[in-house]
Amino acid sequence: MLDANLKTQLKAYLERLTRPVVLTASINDTPKSAEMVALLRDIASLSDKVSVAEDGNDERRPSFALTSPGHDISLSFAGLPMGHEFTSLVLALLQVGGHPPKAEREILEQIEGMQGDFTFETYFSQSCQNCPDVVQALNLMAVLNPRIRHVAIDGSDFRTEVESRQVMSVPTIYLNGKVFGQGRMGLEEILSKIDTGAAEREAAKLAAKDSFDVLVVGGGPGGAAASIYAARKGIRTGIVAERLGGQVLDTMSIENLISVPHTEGPKLAQALENHIREYDVDIMNLQTAKSLTQNGDLLEVALESGATLTARSVILSTGARWRTMGVPGEREYANKGVAYCPHCDGPLFKGKPVAVIGGGNSGVEAAIDLAGIVSEVTLIEYDQHLRADEVLQRKLRSLPNVRIITNARTTEVEGDGSKVTGLAYIDRATDEAHRIALSGIFVQIGLLPNTDWLKGSVELSARGEIVTDGHGATSIPGVFAAGDCTTTPYKQIVIAMGEGAKASLAAFDHLIRVSAPEEKAA
Repeated sequence: MLDANLKTQLKAYLERLTRPVVLTASINDTPKSAEMVALLRDIASLSDKVSVAEDGNDERRPSFALTSPGHDISLSFAGLPMGHEFTSLVLALLQVGGHPPKAEREILEQIEGMQGDFTFETYFSQSCQNCPDVVQALNLMAVLNPRIRHVAIDGSDFRTEVESRQVMSVPTIYLNGKVFGQGRMGLEEILSKIDTGAAEREAAKLAAKDSFDVLVVGGGPGGAAASIYAARKGIRTGIVAERLGGQVLDTMSIENLISVPHTEGPKLAQALENHIREYDVDIMNLQTAKSLTQNGDLLEVALESGATLTARSVILSTGARWRTMGVPGEREYANKGVAYCPHCDGPLFKGKPVAVIGGGNSGVEAAIDLAGIVSEVTLIEYDQHLRADEVLQRKLRSLPNVRIITNARTTEVEGDGSKVTGLAYIDRATDEAHRIALSGIFVQIGLLPNTDWLKGSVELSARGEIVTDGHGATSIPGVFAAGDCTTTPYKQIVIAMGEGAKASLAAFDHLIRVSAPEEKAA
């Protein structure tokens, strides 16, 4: 099941186990069960602390539980945790086997002290780069607290269950039988949702903080670069972010970050966070900015949590989000057939017809990826011609199960009340209305800057981007901006990093000038 290279790496990891781990399989006579048992036996062969039992009684088959004798742990995988989830399996083995987790002591104590009974079920796909964060967070919680139980379920292996629960987006998380959340969530975010007093406690801590010299708002590549450059100057630096990593977390493959031939978004996001933590930067994650105002010599950033942070200078790097179609039915059927990540959610539509909205690079790449999974892809483009690179267009047109419709305006997402059933559009050349029967719609029509909260404070362009000069300065003295939320052309990771560094250097120069002593009169 595992190749020699992977076995060598895994064997080295398993040497860190300090207590025995039992893998208990619940199987049937399917090929998937045989494949799972082969995987478990491969793992057990690499460590004398790991054993396999095949007498499990879980109703989901194939599945396996990870336990350690003398410890009350309820953690299991239904299906094969391969692909992006193999790392989740390795971490689960280590943590069940007593290896200490990499998390702040305060967070670990919060998990251990949670009261109540929590049964989590997470549906994932092996191609989903957002799923491991959720699976790993809930696995850790199940290891630390016996009243927290977690099962990670490969949706492609349990189609009947997925369809009966109408799971159309991964990760989808159930808590005690009810939908708890969808999409990427980290450990702190999950805790904030189930620990009702956590948000108030955190807001009080934030409100008590002293003023910063530089406060960075946004945790993507631009914000990370800005905070690192500021901290290297030895000034008091803080970074407040809705989620560290930003939209990079949702990026599957990155091949144009100079000196890094290939990486994936979550890996880059983790590298950014690790780099920030190398410096004396006050990190305030899972916080949404609400307003920016001036108060004398200080700038104030109010947060949705109720706290207000103050700083002598601010760098705005809030990035962008997926643009929506803005048509009837889109919001109602979000995560019920309307999706924005073909890599994550594509496997849930195996063998079904879907549409991709958008003929740029993102849309055409999505259509190419989906064509290998679904029965048919209909790509719909508003313009008269596709806008993607020619090499991508040639690949798209070579696929037998792809239909391309140009000069079309999507007018409605149709559904039966619980899931998408179709899409309506108008031919812009003839004004003729059409309808396509579909199971899924993947929207790939560009980005919108995350600047709604700044309206009325800094100057914004007609597209909502923060207007900056060559130094990253905005219309407010002491406020700078960088990355996809600005008027800087070409929204690229490498450009955001450079702009973040530039804005930080400009902010430092500003602080020097405003704090320089005045010359005495002769």
